[in-house]
Amino acid sequence: MASLAKVLLGLATLAVVGLALLALFQRRLLYFPAPAEAPAALAAAARLGVTAWRDPSGTLRGWRAPALAAPPRARLLVLHGNAGSALDRLMYLAALAPRGVDVTLLAYPGYAGRPGKPTAETLTAAALDAIDALAAEGGPVWLLGESLGSGVAARAAAARPEVVRGLLLVTPYADLAGVMRHHYPFVPPFLLADRFRPARDLAAFRGPVFLLAAGRDEVTTLDEAKVLAAALTGPHRLVVQPQATHNGLDLSPRLALWDEAVGFLATSP
Repeated sequence: MASLAKVLLGLATLAVVGLALLALFQRRLLYFPAPAEAPAALAAAARLGVTAWRDPSGTLRGWRAPALAAPPRARLLVLHGNAGSALDRLMYLAALAPRGVDVTLLAYPGYAGRPGKPTAETLTAAALDAIDALAAEGGPVWLLGESLGSGVAARAAAARPEVVRGLLLVTPYADLAGVMRHHYPFVPPFLLADRFRPARDLAAFRGPVFLLAAGRDEVTTLDEAKVLAAALTGPHRLVVQPQATHNGLDLSPRLALWDEAVGFLATSP
């Protein structure tokens, strides 16, 4: 019996230590920023045809394309997924700018070109600062949240319901705890330091929400996208690419879904 007690105590100790390490290092599992320093990011942006967008203090906010020839239908802020950087998301610019949408790519704190550390609070604060700056330029503001960015977009929309007029969510989820349970069913949700909850945050959002999901999403899962769609009380539309994986969506600029998305979001008063 004494031997069994020691074994059980040892297993319990390992479990506690494992959970403690997970709580300590979980942000390394959640955020995968590109390591490029500011000069390299600026050089990459120049090659890609976008320019740095800075706040009054000179801190990098993100990246912007040349101004459209005509007044934009809306000003859209891209809040990307957990890996890489905003400069990897030019496909949204290619898809939406020809449809009259002014596209800005938010640079997350701690990601390529922007100082700081990524957390739910710093990402949300950066998004709100950008939203306020875009709103001051006039016209409706839309948010595009991709994967992890869906949570950032939801938090920002909840904080600025009078400014954010529409959401385009790509491979979204209802609650980050649900995604965690899918991958780590043994980890209790209360250990999450950065708990994004789009279903809760968007419960009172009344603007249009266009959701694009992957039928074979192995990361955030199609079920999570469906739960989020069911939780929305305002106008919303869920489009699923049945054969797509999380990182395998067809986001080609030629697709009619972009016309559908822009038309749907433009129904906001």
